[in-house]
Amino acid sequence: MAEKKKFDKIINIKNKKASFQFEFLETYVAGIVLKGTEIKSLREGKVSLTESFCIFLDDELFVRQMHIAPYSMAASYNHEAVRDRKLLLSKKELEKLQTKSQEKGLTIIPVRIFINDRGLAKMEIALGRGKKIHDKRQDLKEKDAKRELQRMALK
Repeated sequence: MAEKKKFDKIINIKNKKASFQFEFLETYVAGIVLKGTEIKSLREGKVSLTESFCIFLDDELFVRQMHIAPYSMAASYNHEAVRDRKLLLSKKELEKLQTKSQEKGLTIIPVRIFINDRGLAKMEIALGRGKKIHDKRQDLKEKDAKRELQRMALK
């Protein structure tokens, strides 16, 4: 009997800036093409999505400016920390995203990166529209109100 491999640590790295700066319209889950030392670094949680964004090159979707720290145990065959990494989606989803992203004001943002139950690295991306200053203020007011309600409930 083959036992399922359980992963000790659940990896779920979020782009916290994205939800504050963008309004998400649609979300997708895409696979990522990574090198050996990149996946090992990702499992250690050494990934930053804060400045990353997605771009189409030759009808393929890539994530740019995603920082994966070099793997500490690698000797000479380590990876570049910041490089373009290909995202894997179905052809139908790619065509839909490409047409939508060409509309004015819409962009594709990496929201979070995680490892699924099969041990594969996945990235949640969202089609988003930039928020205006008054939208951000409204979000902060709602957040403060929720926090206040939680404090009242605990007392």
